[in-house]
Amino acid sequence: MLSLTTWFSATAVTPELKRVWNLSDTEVAWLTNAVQICFVVGALLASLVNLPDLTRLNRLMAAAAATAALANAGLLLEPGAASVIVLRMITGLSLAAVYPPAMKMVSTWFLRDRGLALGAVIGALSLGSALPHLFRALGQTLPWQLVVGATSIMAFASGLIFLLLCREGPYLFSKAVFNPKEIGMVFRHRNLLLVNIGYFGHMWELYAMWAWLLTFLGGAFLYMGDTGFGFASAFTFLAVAAGNRQRLPASAVGS
Repeated sequence: MLSLTTWFSATAVTPELKRVWNLSDTEVAWLTNAVQICFVVGALLASLVNLPDLTRLNRLMAAAAATAALANAGLLLEPGAASVIVLRMITGLSLAAVYPPAMKMVSTWFLRDRGLALGAVIGALSLGSALPHLFRALGQTLPWQLVVGATSIMAFASGLIFLLLCREGPYLFSKAVFNPKEIGMVFRHRNLLLVNIGYFGHMWELYAMWAWLLTFLGGAFLYMGDTGFGFASAFTFLAVAAGNRQRLPASAVGS
């Protein structure tokens, strides 16, 4: 939850960043796009080299959370638009080494109710992603740097939690070996292919809505005479924190 606050930290203060740094609409969009695209790229690269199998999961997540915290804190230096986008890319790459490994680590503690445990991790992702909007809503008169600074501190704290308190459970998985010949199975196995396509569409819709909602609500409240983003940020927090309900099939729970 703490580390994922860096995902939408810049998105939560987009109006301020656009005004202070004189960003174009395209550059503003990349504040979010860079994180999401590089998260996917990072997850794929980690799977290609079996990164979670090469190092202890808690150390991997601790290092990744600290990197995300530093990249997020780099926004406080107010660099140019290109540098900001690079920092957001680093944030996305780092979070790819936090969220998926966390799913794996939690799974090592459960044989029964594994689906419930994974659901708790997904809920933490939703709540953590929403927190920057809550910070903005509670402190709309405060400088945007406080939102970025708070999320960086939380991400760094998460790294300490991973390093000092988190351990893998007794139900460890065997070490995976990458086999490029198995890539084709993703496309040949009809049920697996349909699930992946459906999930891709679901995540595209979900994160597009999460990223767009603040702008939409800000415009809506402005139309009604509210010139601040307090209400917009509050309602965005509620929408994102509500998360996305996911029910795992029995076969997935036991796998």
